[in-house]
Order: sequence, then structure tokens, then C-alpha cells
Amino acid sequence: MIATARVSLTATRTCPDNNKLVAVTTMSPAGCPHVNGFKVDNWKQNLRVIYQCFVWSGSAETRKRKAKSCICHMCGAHLNRLHSCLYCVFFACFAKKHIHEHAKSKRHNLAIDLLYGGIYCFMCQDYIYDKDMEQIAKEEQRKAWKMQGNTVLYRYTCVCVWEKYSTWEPTKRELELLRHNPKRRRITSNCTIGLRGLINLGNTCFMNCIVQALTHTPLLRDFFLSDRHKCEMQSNSCLVCEMSQLFQEFYSGHRSPHIPFRLLHLVWTHARHLAGYEQQDAHEFLIAALDVLHRHCKDDNGKKANNPNHCNCIIDQIFTGGLQSDVTCQVCHGVSTTIDPFWDISLDLPGSSTPFWPLSPGGDGSALNGESHTTGATTLTDCLRRFTRPEHLGSSAKIKCSGCHSYQESTKQLTMKKLPIVACFHLKRFEHSAKLRRKITTYVSFPLELDMTPFMASSKESRMNGQYQQTVDPFNNDNKYSLFAVVNHQGTLESGHYTTFIRQHKDQWFKCDDAIITKASIKDVLDSEGYLLFYHKQFLEYE
Repeated sequence: MIATARVSLTATRTCPDNNKLVAVTTMSPAGCPHVNGFKVDNWKQNLRVIYQCFVWSGSAETRKRKAKSCICHMCGAHLNRLHSCLYCVFFACFAKKHIHEHAKSKRHNLAIDLLYGGIYCFMCQDYIYDKDMEQIAKEEQRKAWKMQGNTVLYRYTCVCVWEKYSTWEPTKRELELLRHNPKRRRITSNCTIGLRGLINLGNTCFMNCIVQALTHTPLLRDFFLSDRHKCEMQSNSCLVCEMSQLFQEFYSGHRSPHIPFRLLHLVWTHARHLAGYEQQDAHEFLIAALDVLHRHCKDDNGKKANNPNHCNCIIDQIFTGGLQSDVTCQVCHGVSTTIDPFWDISLDLPGSSTPFWPLSPGGDGSALNGESHTTGATTLTDCLRRFTRPEHLGSSAKIKCSGCHSYQESTKQLTMKKLPIVACFHLKRFEHSAKLRRKITTYVSFPLELDMTPFMASSKESRMNGQYQQTVDPFNNDNKYSLFAVVNHQGTLESGHYTTFIRQHKDQWFKCDDAIITKASIKDVLDSEGYLLFYHKQFLEYE
């Protein structure tokens, strides 16, 4: 029988200060042997207090305490990688080796980094790992993040991600499922999971194209694939449950076209005006679908989401923005402001019976969004300029001014008070009036990346007579969007067909034509006519 024992290895290295050989104790595979000297009495509680008060600092009170007390007890510096001795309340610089001097004089071999929470052993001369200490650090870090509200920055493009969420650790139930389902599917840049055609059930291309756009909306996909919906409806009439099943079908890996007959039935049930086999408007279906999903969702408090102004359902979190309307009296210049929620923005086009604002190239935000007037084409920025320009209401639409206490002529201007995560732009191609019904085929150029800063209410002071004095700030990404879906309509008002371009991966586009999915180029997307344009915010901030 061979006896084994834990041993620590001793090596030598040259000290940079005096070129002498010094002994360095290195860790054995079992970990640092000097930790056991700390693990006595109430060491766990003491370590938790240090993490709570001086490292993670979840509450405002502990953050103030840390800011005041965490200074080097030798030189008074706040920076220089402060460490705290684990054996006594002593803070000192690591960079200037003040904490090293303390450890040597007091023989206190362990210290904690007050910025990152790592444990340093002066005997091993390295940061160490201990399973018990690591567990305490993770638990206290999670508590602190919950107290701070889990502020997270997330980069949509799937290339860069900054996040402050704790790492996922499977529950017992999830571990059991993973053991019973050992097969793993590798996601690569050429992966086609999520691409699936939809059978046309009789003039249902208007529904299929919107379903393709919704199933490729990143946050909506994440919501449904993580089983976040908790249904409380008694019957099988919940559209959210059907959408959840639809996402499962799309991302199951099956390649055969899906038959969305249950979805069509539920749409007919909850949106009677869309029932029947006649061709419908894709934009009308989008709004109806969002409305039913919104009504069938519940917010975090478990209440039905009936108020679009105060709702925390997934639909409002993703699609709802705030539109600010400023009505200015032409006499006293008093301003009346209202803010209304919106799910999409409908934009007038040149060629409609509505007079289109004369456009002047340059200095209008088009350059900011990578658009050009060289071909004479109308741009999406042009349409947004017209949408947010001041409009004179005229003598036939006088309002009662609260300042003048009489009816006065006024101007009205719309701007974006709050941007949604997903911005949907509806190009008004179908004109219905008492005299005519027709489709407007004007080509509108739209960019892959869109900056909405010029159209924000906060940018209103820089707007002068419809001209934008907007400077490009490459570091301000708050209002920048990326295109991820385009719905197109081919044909006439009486007889037409809907298709969708969707972005599967970065710069990888596909055309969805009912049951047929084909690869598309970026040029194909940008050269298309465009009816509904879906843009996703590039940077998100969660609170």
C-alpha cells in the first residue's frame, strides 16, 4: 500500500530588486496550502462581510462606505490596485507593494483585490483558487447585481457582447434533461437553423411574411425559446402559446415547410376582420398580431396588460416607443406637449395625393445614415424628415390656447421621445380615398444602419426649418439601428404577393417566399421596393 500526501513544490527565481535567488512556493494541484490557516472560526461570515462592504457593494450605503474608507493606510491613495488583508482591516496598495510590506510584517499571507475580488497569497506569490471562497464570491456578486438592478449593455450584432449577468448554472431539472438529451447541435456561421418555409394556405402570404419577420426578431426569439410565457387561459385560444410553439418549430432543425393552420385559425378567432381567404394587408396583420399578443401576455405583476402606457409584457418591451407631439401657438408661442405610444411609424411617400415636402440634398441627416441623393431617389431619411417637420395646421384647425385663452392657429411637430428596441417603418404604398385606390411604386432607398438621433425630441433645438445641423459622434450609439427584415409587396392593389428578406447571421440574408427559402445578397435587399422595414437597436441597456 502506497501512502500519498499533499505536497507543495518549492522553486527559485531571481528577485528583480537585488538579483538574489528567493524561494517561491507554488501551488499543488490540490490548491493553495496556506488557505487552511484562514479557514477557522467564522471565516465564511467574515469573508462575506468583506465582499459585501468592500468589493461588490450592492447598496448605495455600502458604495459610499467603500468610497470613503478604501484608501491605502500607508500613502492615502485610492487607486494603485487596493487590496485588503483578510486577517485584519487593513487596506494598502498592491502596485507600490504597501500590502506586501504589511503581509511580511504581520505574517498575514492572504489579501483580497477590492476591484475584482481575487484572493492573493503572498507565500505563493500569485492569485489563488479555492472552491469554497469562489462560491462565496459568486453568491455575494449575484446579490449585489440584484440590488443594483442588473444594468446590462448588450451588442445586438452578435459580434461584441458586454454583459454583467451572472453565468448560467443549470438547475437539477435542467441537468436531468441534459443527461437524457446528450445530442448537441453546433451553431456555425453557415447554420440554417431558424430558416423554415411556410405553406400558403390560400392567400396567406400576408401572414407568412410577418411570421418570418417576428421569428427572426432576436429578443422575441430569446423570449419564446426560453419558455418565458406562463399561460393562464383556460381554453386553447392563446395566441402567445401558439407563437411559442411556432418558434419551437422554426428552431427545431426541421427543413420541411411548416403548415401554420393553427395560427391562421387563432388569427381568424381574435381578429375577425382578417378572417377569410381574401388577400389582406401585411401591415394590418402585423398590428393585429401585436395587439392580440399584447392582450394575451401578462406583465411581471401577473396582471393582464390592458394599458399600453404601463405594460411590461414582452411585446411592449420590444416594439413600443413614445411619439412626442408639440403644438405651438402662433400668437404666444406656448407649447402643448403630449406623448403617445406607438408600435410602428407610417411614412408618406412621394407620388401620393398628400403633398410631399420639397427635399434639398445635403445637411439633412442622409449622410449620417449612409444615404445619397446622387440617383435622385427618395431616402428613408427624407421620409423621416417629412414626418418630423413642423406642420402648419391652418385656420380650419384652430386650437384653444391655454395661454391666450382663445382659439388660435398653431403648428404641430412630431418627434421621437422614446425609441423602441425594434423600429418598424411602414411605407404607405397603398392609397385609399374616395376618388381612387392605387399602389404607389416610388422607390425609397433605405440603409443597413440607421441613426435616429436627428429625429429625437432631444435633438429638436438643432432642427431649423427642416435642416439638421447634426454632427457625427462615432461613440454615441444610443440611437443606432441595424436592418434585419424587409417585407415587400409585388403586384397591384387588386392582385399581389408578399415576400420577406430576413437576416440570419451578420451579412447573411435570405428571401422567404412562402415555402421557398433562397439565399439573397445585400444588394437584393437594398434594391427591393420595401413596404415594411424592421430595424433593431444596436445597443441595449437593461434595467
